[in-house]
Amino acid sequence: MTPNLKVYQAFDRALIAEIPADDAAVLEHKLDVAAKAYADRSAWLPTHRRMAILRRVSELLSENRDRFAIMIAREGGKPLTDAIAEVTRGIDGLVNAADELRNFGGKEIPMGLTAASTDRWAFTTKEPIGVVAAISAFNHPLNLNVHQIAPAVAVGCPVIVKPAATTPISCIEIVKLFWEAGLDERWCQTFITEDNALAESFATDQRVAFLSFIGSAKVGWYLKSKLPPGTRCALEHGGAAPVIVDRSASIDAIVGTIVKGGYYHAGQVCVSVQRLFVHNDILSNFTDALAVRVASLHVGDPTLKETEVGPLILPRETDRVASWTKEATDAGARQFGGGRLSETTLLPSVLLDPPADAKVSRLEVFGPLTCVYGYSDLNEAIRIANSLPYAFQASVFSTDITVALKAAKHLDASAVLVNDHTAFRTDWMPFAGRRQSGYGVGGIPWTMEEMADDKMVVLNGVS
Repeated sequence: MTPNLKVYQAFDRALIAEIPADDAAVLEHKLDVAAKAYADRSAWLPTHRRMAILRRVSELLSENRDRFAIMIAREGGKPLTDAIAEVTRGIDGLVNAADELRNFGGKEIPMGLTAASTDRWAFTTKEPIGVVAAISAFNHPLNLNVHQIAPAVAVGCPVIVKPAATTPISCIEIVKLFWEAGLDERWCQTFITEDNALAESFATDQRVAFLSFIGSAKVGWYLKSKLPPGTRCALEHGGAAPVIVDRSASIDAIVGTIVKGGYYHAGQVCVSVQRLFVHNDILSNFTDALAVRVASLHVGDPTLKETEVGPLILPRETDRVASWTKEATDAGARQFGGGRLSETTLLPSVLLDPPADAKVSRLEVFGPLTCVYGYSDLNEAIRIANSLPYAFQASVFSTDITVALKAAKHLDASAVLVNDHTAFRTDWMPFAGRRQSGYGVGGIPWTMEEMADDKMVVLNGVS
């Protein structure tokens, strides 16, 4: 008998709920149900019906905004203010998917360009790719599920979503809203497990046409290597986002934005500000201002409105970040702030000049920590920023347009934010990691494209 999955509050490790976990037999049933739903083309939902369901889920989520926000704060540890913002994004994301269907279609393919193609008319249509297996991460337990489920429903794919074992409740509850909105359960199911072998079986099953994975690079690339021939995928991992601060930047104007980008959700964001390259002319003043602002952040229980930084998701993650910090300080980095509030909660800190070979300089920290490095030559700062084997979003702060444009051109990133932090995102913009940071393009409209196939129809005898 499969044991129940225990869900704990991230902040104090209090038990929230025990949820029935799925075993191999349940997984087989759910995959079979989804595959049969897709195979029956005569029963595919018409576009207007999918649009109506998405809009209705958005309305239901809006009615349940506070309930979902508290849920996110409890199971994921995201501060309540940010959890409310996450629900607001989810509400809009559902409408975004519905609206995208107004322009989601094929196009005419020119014929008659050669003698052999005369008297023909060709056009493409969009079809759902098939069963979608979605594996999600803990750090945005509602909105990441919206990013995976809403595009699948929009284009007409049956979707089975496996949430992170630490944060399954938000996923279960948003799927219930889809059912309440009128979507047959065959088209949207959950898969609840903390069994990695079973999760691998799910992701690599022959009946899955598209794997949507959000999580660690190690797991994502491994699963991609195990996919059957023909299975497509999208992988969203992370990085160690670089920020260049030019000497022309106003410290007072930018430090708040940088702190938000670095310490939002205790740094547990795949594009969180991590490596700050600051011109030597302003390095001392910038570091002091950053340290003061970081020290003023309110750390504690994420369910309280005044909290700005909450816990990490698990005690072992807190231990890891603390050990990486100690490695850097033992090697000569200067630390501002820091310390431990509880088993899962670290006080935010800043490291000045950690060595290039320290873990905090080479790997994704995923914790409430930023690193500051001085530079004098912009080209060298860009070279170091680009030196890691992954790349996602990057930033440059400057009032000198020449510096800003040079950084935007030469930084290796899928997006360069000018005078904004690296964690900025809207759900209708493309969102993609380069190199080891990911594969494919996220963002609701782009995910819809990836979950759909083009079919061409050619009519002969048209005169």
